[in-house]
Amino acid sequence: MNNYINVILPIPLQKLFTYRITKAEASFLSVGMRVAVPFGKSKIFTALVYNIHQDPPIGYDAKEIHQILDDKPLITPKQLINWEWISEYYMCSLGEVMRAAIPSALLLESETLISKNEEFDQIDILNDDEYLIFEALQGRSVLNISEIGKILDKKNVLPVITKLLKHEVVTVHEKIFEQYKPKLVKYIRLREKYNEEVELHKLLDDLSRAKKQRELVLSFFSMVSRTKKPIKKKDLKNKAGVSPAVIKALVDKEVFEIYAIQEDRVSFGNKTSELKELSDLQNAALAEIENSFKEHDVTLLHGITSSGKTEIYTHLIQKVIESGKQVLYLLPEIALTTQIISRLQIFFGEKISVFHSKYSVNERVEVWNNLLERKNKTQIILGARSSVLLPFADLGLIIVDEEHETSYKQFDPSPRYNARDTAIVLAKEHGAKILLGSATPSVESFYNVKKDKYGYVKLDRRFGNVLLPEIELVDIREKHRKKRMTGHFSDRLIKLIQDSLNEKEQVILFQNRRGYAPIVECTTCGIAPQCPNCDVSLTYHKFKNELRCHYCGFRRDMPETCPACENPTLSSKGFGTEQIELELKELFPQTKIGRMDLDTTRGKYGYHKIIRAFQSQDIDILVGTQMLSKGLDFQNVTLVGILNADNMLNFPDFRAHERSFQLMVQVSGRAGRAKKRGKVAIQTFNPYHQILQQVTTHDYEKMYEDQMNERHEFHYPPLIRILKITLKHKDYQRVNNAAEWLGTSLKNNFGEHVLGPTSPVISRIRNQHIKNILIKLPSNQSINYSKSLIQKIRNSFLAISDFRSVRLNIDVDNY
Repeated sequence: MNNYINVILPIPLQKLFTYRITKAEASFLSVGMRVAVPFGKSKIFTALVYNIHQDPPIGYDAKEIHQILDDKPLITPKQLINWEWISEYYMCSLGEVMRAAIPSALLLESETLISKNEEFDQIDILNDDEYLIFEALQGRSVLNISEIGKILDKKNVLPVITKLLKHEVVTVHEKIFEQYKPKLVKYIRLREKYNEEVELHKLLDDLSRAKKQRELVLSFFSMVSRTKKPIKKKDLKNKAGVSPAVIKALVDKEVFEIYAIQEDRVSFGNKTSELKELSDLQNAALAEIENSFKEHDVTLLHGITSSGKTEIYTHLIQKVIESGKQVLYLLPEIALTTQIISRLQIFFGEKISVFHSKYSVNERVEVWNNLLERKNKTQIILGARSSVLLPFADLGLIIVDEEHETSYKQFDPSPRYNARDTAIVLAKEHGAKILLGSATPSVESFYNVKKDKYGYVKLDRRFGNVLLPEIELVDIREKHRKKRMTGHFSDRLIKLIQDSLNEKEQVILFQNRRGYAPIVECTTCGIAPQCPNCDVSLTYHKFKNELRCHYCGFRRDMPETCPACENPTLSSKGFGTEQIELELKELFPQTKIGRMDLDTTRGKYGYHKIIRAFQSQDIDILVGTQMLSKGLDFQNVTLVGILNADNMLNFPDFRAHERSFQLMVQVSGRAGRAKKRGKVAIQTFNPYHQILQQVTTHDYEKMYEDQMNERHEFHYPPLIRILKITLKHKDYQRVNNAAEWLGTSLKNNFGEHVLGPTSPVISRIRNQHIKNILIKLPSNQSINYSKSLIQKIRNSFLAISDFRSVRLNIDVDNY
């Protein structure tokens, strides 16, 4: 009887694939191992073994696997259960979860290679492009697809390769390549025979004429006497001040030998300090959390900004790792991980590993492998949302810091999961506890507290009894009327900034839009330069004097004249962080100004450099986007300015008011975190708006109550669940017809709970026309039943030939 395996392939098809294996392979393989399998006509993919069985597939003969890639599983059973939950709840394929979870270096791929057919000699039948490839193969044994593209200077080279295959000019084969390369550090040691004193003296005598070689040997002994550790080749070269040729000469003479040791690319030093003592209030909160964990698996810590939540976390972490379990510490923003790493490293040293997208693929592979091997440095994993997909062995605690943050939600590509909700399910699998921390909890989490699903601990005093910042609303409508505005700064904000600078204190200014100006418009004809690929105007970036699209990345030089009427009357409207930075340089020419947004933090250490410069007070005023609002701790900041609160409040989203409250309170919390009470100035055209009034009094409960009343009236989460379906296609008519068909089918099943189809505010991105359908899943109907209905309608939709090319994305809990 034949043996078979079902495997998960990293593709968006919601099914498993069956392959044939031998009896020996069946006895060796286990669930979670990687195998290379043929797929389609020529491709080879990395697949994960899902199960092993003896049931042949019906209707076709299963292919054999290509090769086994592991000798032990790459994923754990609990990890696979968590992936299955993500796939089922967020209505995506297991393959999409696999591709998101596993670092790409572990997903082997095959590369198509073209080699020449030695027997071909009919050169006269080839056209120019075909002859170019034939000629290139005379000097090279093989070419890959990208090399052929460069030779022909074309993106689509497949038609040329197809013709070459037809004429039997070339042959095609697939080569599998491994992307991950371990980091090998070269060490140097003396050959064994020179451990004897007689041989050593003889060696030194022999080297008396080779001065540099003799110095190298003496430097080696000098280093050995000072440290008992192995000697790195690089360190010895630097110490002796010799060239690599001198070392090579001694290796060739068999005096030294070189050996390599595999090392991790990222490691942290030893701990240098004991945990800080907690205040009475922090100790009381810690005791409450521990009591809450006896009754609830999930507890919400509602601690105001600068109340010392991180110190409470460190004491909880210490207790968990002492019991031999692991801790996952989730953070919403890579900028925040930079600061938290330095704070935790002092207490936990090399017990920490970090996992996020700014780390290289090889660094992420090392964290993955270390977790599988249960190394000491994986007791605490610090990371952004993708960390919930890692192969944990024995989690004891998950901390979700700033749990209200939308950064925990993955929007594109699939799987569109929420890391906070996924972490709660992951904790349940491991029997672990989960602590959600925030100064401004999400309405959903606070709703679960009210329903007694979560425990609740409140910490309403700042550490050291520092008062919350004094918040002042500046009416810029009145300031404009009285001509008291300088650029985008009111006279009041300028005075507050000047006062802080005089006191040698630092300032943070917040504007949630990057670039110089969001719109450039001609004052003669009213035309604004548009992106050719998206339905959106281009944003002006003054530093490079160019117009950019923030959706597809298109860029062009700033035109001198209007492209429509050719008048030199182009003017910018609105303002971003870049414009604020330039205005500040004119207002405060002697002041050091920094900017923190997506444009300035692109590199691996982009965040780290800016945060370190601000902490060491090399920057006096830091201008930034929402990155600044997320739990950063700067002791010398006494003033925070919000340049335009109205943009956030008027955003077309049912969570706009909640998010505005959270963002403004969080940004305000960066002020006055040490001894002196901080100040916050919020510039607005509408100072009497209820959310702004609630921000000034830090009244979270009132905001929650108002939001719940509105959501009850209009049927929005957390009272019901929302699911969004997005349709995309380059042909507007086709996507429109598809949306109408899908909308009608959904309305037949869900009635008035279906909103749309409608076009979003930006209805074309990257030349893809977009239609949205929103489904408010009925609260009196099982969620699984609702999803199965939607899945059936989706299958019927994909069965229609006209709609197969329309991309259909489902986003569960799309907020």
